[in-house]
Amino acid sequence: MFQVLTPNDFLRRAERHFPGKLAVVDEPKQFTYAQLRQRANRLSHALLFLGVCKGDRVAILSPNTHWMLESFFGVPQIGAVLVPLNYRLASGDFDYILSHSGSKILLLDWEYAGCIAPIRETLHDLEEIIFLRDGQPKPTSPQGRDIEPLLADSSAEDPPEPGLDEKDTCTLNYTSGTTARPKGVMLSHRALVCNALDFIMHLEVSYRDVYLHTLPMFHANGWGGIWAVTAVGGTHICQRRVDVSEIYERIRKYKVTFACAAPTVLVNIANAKEAAPGALAGLRIGTAGAPPPAAVIERMEGLGARVMHAYGLTETGPFLTICEWKPEFDGLPAGERAKIKARQGISQLLADTRVLDENLQEVPHDGETVGEICARGHVFMTGYYNQPEETAKAFAGGWFHSGDLAVVHPDHYIEIVDRAKDVIISGGENISSVEIEGVIYKHPDVLEVAVVGVPDSKWGEAPRAVIVARSGTSVNEEEIIQFCRERMAHFKVPKGVDFVDAIPKTATGKTQKFLLREKYWAGKGKRV
Repeated sequence: MFQVLTPNDFLRRAERHFPGKLAVVDEPKQFTYAQLRQRANRLSHALLFLGVCKGDRVAILSPNTHWMLESFFGVPQIGAVLVPLNYRLASGDFDYILSHSGSKILLLDWEYAGCIAPIRETLHDLEEIIFLRDGQPKPTSPQGRDIEPLLADSSAEDPPEPGLDEKDTCTLNYTSGTTARPKGVMLSHRALVCNALDFIMHLEVSYRDVYLHTLPMFHANGWGGIWAVTAVGGTHICQRRVDVSEIYERIRKYKVTFACAAPTVLVNIANAKEAAPGALAGLRIGTAGAPPPAAVIERMEGLGARVMHAYGLTETGPFLTICEWKPEFDGLPAGERAKIKARQGISQLLADTRVLDENLQEVPHDGETVGEICARGHVFMTGYYNQPEETAKAFAGGWFHSGDLAVVHPDHYIEIVDRAKDVIISGGENISSVEIEGVIYKHPDVLEVAVVGVPDSKWGEAPRAVIVARSGTSVNEEEIIQFCRERMAHFKVPKGVDFVDAIPKTATGKTQKFLLREKYWAGKGKRV
């Protein structure tokens, strides 16, 4: 009577109830749910033919394509573990991840063959490379076979049941890695089902949704959107790369109702040439991955979009909280609404999320006392792959430790003040880089900003702003500093400003502050 909790069942449900519904658009191709399930089944049988067994790791290096989406069903339903790879990494990173995971098969988009060719001989566990391509030129190196002939020769029937336990690992997701090697996050079938249910409930996903994949599918499994949208029978629109003009075109062409993106992508959408009042009317957009500045949320909602702010980490499936919108917020001025929406909010249904002090006691809900966001519940990783000490550290005291510092407001809404490693300690005062960024984002000539602590002979370290200015503007350092002095405590004001063409980011839009800090701290014995 009771079945194993597995996201594999989401596609089975969609195909059974909505076989003729448009499931996937990956221009120029389109597939119904019946066709999507057949393709996933063919992939399963092809992998079995190649010797893949339960527990084997199958990696995929691909942008947002229908092949990428199909892998999230075709691989796990035979009990194999999917290893989605960040396509913005370098060859050395792929070498480490593929070797560390012991991946047996690599599904490789034709455009990224050049990243794998130099390291192919060092990948001793890798037995097969399968190219994801249609009429594109076949790479001369590394050696591999094409996906479509392999699928054509494979059965479209359901593969044999692998004897799953819902606690078995479904995906192995590698964290982005900043100062150390990336860690492999083991997410179980159960955890991913629970996260998908949270996604459906809190982001209000339904059968009527047309979902644009602006978020990379490799990142925490597209935050769970791949399974959530499939579960309710929504339509997936694939977007190979983040091109703002293409985003607007697909929204118009396919009547997109829902998308997800990191705050930095929202910045680009809000400042595109296509941005105009009402241009995004009817669009819900989930944002997470970094604290979104209130000014950016206000701009997006000025275009007609409804921004829904969630928070979490790869290790938590990824969602932990949602900024639940209450009717009483509707009557507030636009700036106040955006300020509330920038908070991380309250626990999602299947995650008990709190802000704890160093003794694992809840901090007062006063909007001032800072603690660490910790959580427990049903959406968590089972651990870091082959790293038991790191796993024990992450779950110390029976709570998952996020490393994010936050306060809880009297209305019980959590708000991040900084990453523990990004807090600037200047003259004994703790300064939130996020707070400074939120102020600077209000300047009309600022497109992007990141604030880091830099060495200071008087204060130990001091905040410095790194800014990308809007095209055609002439804002300068003195103007930015004065703008901040008028809006915040003077000890928090940046001591200097640098203007750059671009701020380094991960593939999911997270600012890589460690790269910015390196410029200023190079040659220093300590980073404090």
